[in-house]
Amino acid sequence: MAAEPSQPPTSGKIPSPTLEQLQDLLLESPGFDEFLLELTVFSAAALATPEPMLCAITVERDGRPVTVASSSGTAKRMDEKQYGLDDGPCLTALREDRTVLVEDLATSERWHRYAQAVTHDGVAAILAVPIDAGPGAAAALNCYARSTNTFNATAIAEVESYAISLSRMLRLALRVHRPAVVHPAGLHGALQSRAVIDAALSLVMAQTRGSREEAVAVLHEMARSSKQQLKQIAADILNGAKLPERRLQDGDTHQ
Repeated sequence: MAAEPSQPPTSGKIPSPTLEQLQDLLLESPGFDEFLLELTVFSAAALATPEPMLCAITVERDGRPVTVASSSGTAKRMDEKQYGLDDGPCLTALREDRTVLVEDLATSERWHRYAQAVTHDGVAAILAVPIDAGPGAAAALNCYARSTNTFNATAIAEVESYAISLSRMLRLALRVHRPAVVHPAGLHGALQSRAVIDAALSLVMAQTRGSREEAVAVLHEMARSSKQQLKQIAADILNGAKLPERRLQDGDTHQ
């Protein structure tokens, strides 16, 4: 039996997106591609532990991939290699409707061929969790980490809970929008959004002397109160927008 992975440093439960946030993403996205890209960037920010999380969401209809959205270039390559091999943790989670954990990609016998194909991408562990996409469709949330200590039992349960929270809005998005192949321009825009969000999180952490998770909570709180998208809130912070007074006061108490 494999040894239990060590506990990664965490500071609390992963915040699930609110229904209002997901509705805003759907309503403000001109198409399914853009919605899924925004959702992937949103998820990468929300799921980040003290270390950044690379995320991708894959959607299939009638047994073929119709959309693959990634929060970074590395996550995109990790998914593309799986489709090139027609095998991988993501495809297994999606097609068999079960969670797949690869604790250490470098030593995995089951995923040896895939590991060889992505050996230069610096990913150490993978967690792939299915998302209920409704009849005739399948989806999975793929999380890539650079540390083998990231996905312990608690983290797995939280990512699974997070994936469940995405199901209803993803099913609605599939009905509202006709999925298509993701365009390179759309991916470029999503990567730019991720970079802005990451920069804003770093700035919030510096100002409040808090954790990354606390910074994510600040951005989500500001997005809810202003009814703006997360990337717009992040851009406003980088342009000098003030943080909520309570957050600044909380940060001032840190030693």
